[in-house]
Amino acid sequence: MARDTTDQTPLSSVAELSSYMAEGPRPKEKFRIGTEHEKFVFFKADHSPVPYAGDASISALLHGMQERLGWEPITDGGNIIGLGEQSGMGAISIEPGGQFELSGAPLETLHEVAKEAEEHIALVKEIAEPMGIGFLGIGGSPKWTREETPRMPKSRYDIMTRFMPKVGSKGLDMMYRTCTIQVNLDFSSEEDMAAKMRVSMKLQSIATALFAASPFTEGKPNGLSSWRGDIWRDTDNSRSGVLPFVFNSDFGYADYAEWALDVPMYFIVRNGKYHDCTNITFRQFMDGALKGSVDDWQPTMGDWINHLSTLFPDVRLKKFLEMRGADGGPLDRIAALPAFWVGLLYDDTALADAQELTKDWTFEDVVQMRDTVPSKGLSAEIRGVSVLDIARESVLISKAGLKARARKNAEGDDETIYLRPLEEILVKKATLADEMLALFNGRWEGSVEPAFKDYAY
Repeated sequence: MARDTTDQTPLSSVAELSSYMAEGPRPKEKFRIGTEHEKFVFFKADHSPVPYAGDASISALLHGMQERLGWEPITDGGNIIGLGEQSGMGAISIEPGGQFELSGAPLETLHEVAKEAEEHIALVKEIAEPMGIGFLGIGGSPKWTREETPRMPKSRYDIMTRFMPKVGSKGLDMMYRTCTIQVNLDFSSEEDMAAKMRVSMKLQSIATALFAASPFTEGKPNGLSSWRGDIWRDTDNSRSGVLPFVFNSDFGYADYAEWALDVPMYFIVRNGKYHDCTNITFRQFMDGALKGSVDDWQPTMGDWINHLSTLFPDVRLKKFLEMRGADGGPLDRIAALPAFWVGLLYDDTALADAQELTKDWTFEDVVQMRDTVPSKGLSAEIRGVSVLDIARESVLISKAGLKARARKNAEGDDETIYLRPLEEILVKKATLADEMLALFNGRWEGSVEPAFKDYAY
């Protein structure tokens, strides 16, 4: 997230919290696709991580991008930490370990998504080249220890870094040593939101399996297809994972708000200063827990919006839905991830077919699949059926949904072309993680160093 919100609208009741999400629905013809993708930043000479400050650095990349794009710089404590397009059509941010992220504009078609990603990668590579900097598109840092990984000067990350070890064993790895591709999608009503969230919560581990690309840790195989997926199993389970109430037939905005109210906060921002609030929940905040200890202690809508951004369920609800299950990957995966979900969720027939596919899956079934996919990948099972078979059926449904959308590029291709990387995985029965492990045991001769060339953008 590039910028924390400072909406000063006062909050006086719990009912106002779910009303924020209730502002999200939009007509189907106005549905958009917002894609986010992260990449590791390294020096080409020795594959070491790039620090925040210096002539060749993360801050230098941001300044270079700002000069070329003309976007507004976002600062924290005098340090540039991101860029925002003035009309809200996209942002650039940095993750805790220097991972470089584009939060794309809300676009109408996957063709526009692919073009946006290509143009962003081309520009950032042009700026990085004179600095000897490259970008790696996989899901987990393959080489660097946590101690070797730089820390970005961002106040919310300082608070999270102190808090994570208190609530899980792998939160710092999530922050500093993982990358993801995500997509943000719209809904037309509360009922539509619930249907999409339920289906996507159930199928999120299918995306984890298909996009698995983090089989190495500190230079060696870690025994996992998706180290990133495994990390999320013990990051902070009070605010992440599969949400049981989503499986209820009457699930709605208020249920999500009630859950979010009882999750510990990270911070509030007052006059540009971040106040650590990890010792209270948002419900306690609403009840006056900060009165007397912080000026302007009354909760605001900005506080609520920021709090929602610190929740990490497999599917996150704001005024839209965020799909959070995939590892980072190379350029063709950046469009493949939104293609998978747009095909499943933006066509009514495809959504109904996805609901039918998953109708008998219980919360316990989905959690069990989520627990096994990071290690077993496509060979994991749910209710006795392999994830590979579920993935095949899911991609077929998605492809039919994209065909029905019939959004074509100048060459006459519809959006199904962006599913080709996933179709190739299903034919080969091998993910990027499997491919990298085969290279490690073959041409790479037991080293992860070649990954910085073979999987660089």
